Amino acid sequence: MTDDTPPLDNRRRRLIYRAQHRGTYENDLLIGDFVKARIAGMTEAELDELEGVMEFPDAELADWLTGRKPIPAYADSLMLRRIREAALNRT
Repeated sequence: MTDDTPPLDNRRRRLIYRAQHRGTYENDLLIGDFVKARIAGMTEAELDELEGVMEFPDAELADWLTGRKPIPAYADSLMLRRIREAALNRT
């Protein structure tokens, strides 16, 4: 069986690695799984937004993604809300 998925460019591969190696296991799963499942279809603007999300410290991201704390206005973005929604709807 062959995989017809085109190879990912360097930027996308780096983002997957970075998302899956955050430093905390919780964020590795929450962010890493989201990114791995969706990165192939992301636009350049979405990649920019994702890179911005990943600049926040792990502790803050974990609180926001799990709903322990609301996302503050300075950090709020469509990408962060998408990741949080996916994290909260994990089965």
